[in-house]
Amino acid sequence: MDTLTRIRAFIDVVDAEGFSAAARKLGRSKALLSKYVRELEDELGALLLNRTTRQFSLTEAGKTYYRSASEILKEIDELADLVRENNTDLKGRLKVSVPRTFIDAEVGYCLIDFAKLHPDLSLEIMAEDRFVDLVEEGFDLAIRVTKLEDSGLIARKITDFGLNICATPEFLARHKDLDHPNGLSHVPCLIDSNSRRKGVLRFFEPDGSSFSVQVAGPIEVNSPTATLRGALAGLGVALLPDFVARKHIESGELVVLFQDYLPSDRGIYAVYPHRRHLPAKVRTFVDFLQAWFKKL
Repeated sequence: MDTLTRIRAFIDVVDAEGFSAAARKLGRSKALLSKYVRELEDELGALLLNRTTRQFSLTEAGKTYYRSASEILKEIDELADLVRENNTDLKGRLKVSVPRTFIDAEVGYCLIDFAKLHPDLSLEIMAEDRFVDLVEEGFDLAIRVTKLEDSGLIARKITDFGLNICATPEFLARHKDLDHPNGLSHVPCLIDSNSRRKGVLRFFEPDGSSFSVQVAGPIEVNSPTATLRGALAGLGVALLPDFVARKHIESGELVVLFQDYLPSDRGIYAVYPHRRHLPAKVRTFVDFLQAWFKKL
């Protein structure tokens, strides 16, 4: 049994946080994975994992070895990707972080379409509303819906992204004096608690200066999809991503307010760590996303 196979087994066990979980995920026996890790420890002359019937953790040596071995395996996989670069049948695993906002909306189908196109590539999608540490947590890339900040990561813009202040025509008929963003502080608003400034909406004057409006209302939820449902039910005004609200705006179910006061410098980006050789699977995935969004 070669050392590389033992290293992969060790990393798979750590990533899965246990032998049983890794065995289920990989379709291998727990005993086989345990054997590989034990042989690796014997080869190194060091204990990498503390394992009992109730506890699983990395030793200090294990933490050091995991970090370095993960990077080495990535380099090996990237070299394999370079060889396979002209092969459309991508193989291996692609670990992607996406916001729940994105994957719960219709645009989330882009991930399903990519998986259908590359059946031999294992697409591992983690939907979380936090900015993961791509290197520390072993992600190949992340999709971020934001104003891009300088983070030291490589970023490619997939498409533009806008925000909309929306309400139903019936709601606006009951609040006829809503002619400036400041008026939102006097009407029911639906709060997306994912926002960094929960309960505060930020607007921009034509001269570039900004102002904030404190809002409140009957629903506070960490889901734009749920916020959309509240807005469609006429419960209040909502701030919604355009890819969540677009079809309801086009159908007339929702009316857009104060568009001239909202920022226009947002986008949907694919971000990934700086690497000497960008893996073909990452490049292919990002190219696919850009082409997919151009068809919308």
